[in-house]
Amino acid sequence: MDLNTIEQVTDAADAGAWRPGDGWLAGGTYLFSEPQPHLKRLRDLTAYRWPALTDGPEGLQIAATCTIAELREYPNELFAQCCDAFLASFKIQHVATVGGNVCAALPAGPMTSLTAALDGWCTLEGPDGVRRRVAVTDFVTGEGTTMLEPGEFLRSIFLPASALGGRTAFRQGSLHPLGRSAALVIGRVADGGLVLTVTASTKRPVQLRFAHLPTPAELGTALEGAIPDDLWVDDVHGKPSWRRHLTRMFAEQVCGELR
Repeated sequence: MDLNTIEQVTDAADAGAWRPGDGWLAGGTYLFSEPQPHLKRLRDLTAYRWPALTDGPEGLQIAATCTIAELREYPNELFAQCCDAFLASFKIQHVATVGGNVCAALPAGPMTSLTAALDGWCTLEGPDGVRRRVAVTDFVTGEGTTMLEPGEFLRSIFLPASALGGRTAFRQGSLHPLGRSAALVIGRVADGGLVLTVTASTKRPVQLRFAHLPTPAELGTALEGAIPDDLWVDDVHGKPSWRRHLTRMFAEQVCGELR
């Protein structure tokens, strides 16, 4: 879509002070998908040329400008499963970015699912260069809303080695074979217990931690306690009651697989 209010596109590194009407540009697949009448200038983050993936003994740092195609090359099955949950063409996967998907804060955003499930931390940078760290599970606050302040951008997401090395199980369901995710549940074994992350069916990521692998009854009780009625997504891709059913079913399947 043409953004007919844009007057200038500039390298983020040379853009100077943040001003009203500014917006951040990375891949642009979401930005150019609908009108953005409030924007007048785009600050291109790709000008920073951050390395897409930086792997080290402490964990993996994913640049916000890392594309989905680049991320998919990382040798971890969960990465591929979440990248495939986009159901996007290869052209989109070579342009869309991890940071853009997380910042869009769509319930079905699979990069939010992946990074939240692996205990990811966001590094946010403000217009004054000051950085702060926020857990992915806290960063997305609702449908289309995040903790970003005016002028802030997502610099990178860090995944700790302890989470990357954990055994995982993945379940995802949609109304249609090529439909948007209605429920996406990821389980991870950690210290003999379970870390269960729910996305797509809820307006923001919900994470539950168990000291042991829970029984179906324990799972059901924990999910009911963690997800109030107003947190379930209600749209054309699925009603709350169906999403609740899928989520519990997937949670039981994930736990059974990891057991």
